[in-house]
Amino acid sequence: MTVPMVRQRRPRRKVLTDTMVAGLERRDAPYFHPDPELVKFGVRVRPSGPGAFTVIVRDIYGKQRWVKIGSTDAMKIEEAREIARDVIKRIERGDTPFPPAPSKPDSVEAVAREWLKRHVAKNKLRTVAEITRVIEKYILPVWKTRDFVSIKRSDIAALLDAIEDQHGAHTADAVLAVLRSLARWVQSRDDNYEPPFTEGMQRVQKRDRKRSRWLNDDEIRAVWGAASAKDAGAFGSLVRFLLLTGQRKDKVLTVRWSDIAPDGTWTIRTEPREKGNPGRLSLSEAAHAIIKAMPRFAGNPHVFAGTDKGHKIFSQSYKRVLDKACGVTGWRLHDLRRTARSLLSKAGARPDVAELCLGHVVGGVKEVYDRYNYAAEMAEALRRLEALIEIILAGGPTDDIPALRKQIDEMVTTPSTW
Repeated sequence: MTVPMVRQRRPRRKVLTDTMVAGLERRDAPYFHPDPELVKFGVRVRPSGPGAFTVIVRDIYGKQRWVKIGSTDAMKIEEAREIARDVIKRIERGDTPFPPAPSKPDSVEAVAREWLKRHVAKNKLRTVAEITRVIEKYILPVWKTRDFVSIKRSDIAALLDAIEDQHGAHTADAVLAVLRSLARWVQSRDDNYEPPFTEGMQRVQKRDRKRSRWLNDDEIRAVWGAASAKDAGAFGSLVRFLLLTGQRKDKVLTVRWSDIAPDGTWTIRTEPREKGNPGRLSLSEAAHAIIKAMPRFAGNPHVFAGTDKGHKIFSQSYKRVLDKACGVTGWRLHDLRRTARSLLSKAGARPDVAELCLGHVVGGVKEVYDRYNYAAEMAEALRRLEALIEIILAGGPTDDIPALRKQIDEMVTTPSTW
């Protein structure tokens, strides 16, 4: 009689639970207890203390790797299994066991400092001092510790609103320009960064950005009178010198004693990447007299000496005091340059020579072929400007242009009365 075979049941696989993990036997030496649910994963049991969820797997080079997933008293086994599955896949394809932790985004201050170093200073931008001032005064006090990439369009709008309310629309646009340039630099180095700017963020409309302000005769008399007062000091001398020469403020503020020859010839320093300048100017008697009257300070090579880095005397506070004294408002120092250029035309200076006096490029074929320096013509133009200013200050009429220019012709051929 054949006895029927009884099929042996395979023992049921045990599921490793948190309770079982906590109850694993402690031995004299550490050992590994595999997890039936996940090959290459289990618990490394120590003689004392909590165990460690661990993966044992070979990498692409065949080297066995032991990777700790976490402590058994800090995480559940289901959580450890999920992490272990990813760790096993990463190691077997040649990656690190865990993805690198995301780096903390750089702060606005860190990004700004790096930009100043690697872009502004490296490229020797002439506006480095002004850019640094804008960052230090208007941006860092508000956003210093903020993550740069977290700055949104609404943040920029709020910052510009506050600056416009406190310092004016032009200042807000200056800050916006710096932020735009900084953001473009970051975008050129970051695959994922998109600058949060859009059209129409400027506070001054394009049609209003070109200034046309210049001083009329009455305003010239008022400003000159206040600038000539004893308490106007070096700033008053600066204002008068700007009107007599038509030069840019930064060129006048940085003129050194060594740049002025005894005969009154001013050799204007040229910096890299700067706008054009006349190169050499024969100062009029009045302009040269202002230079000679300036005090000299030991160790300070600048004519218009002051407290800011040894040579700059300009600040908005000086300008506000002068405005109050003269009663003329709504003008800037740069408007004196526009005023001087307009007076040169009124005084009968040739248009091309007047442009050369201000350092403007005449352009065209003339710029390529005409290598004459026009020094004598520029000197005469500045004398005509000086004569017209003298007539204005004396209260004489300036509406009859033929009579005015005839009077100026006579004045430039006789010794100056300044």
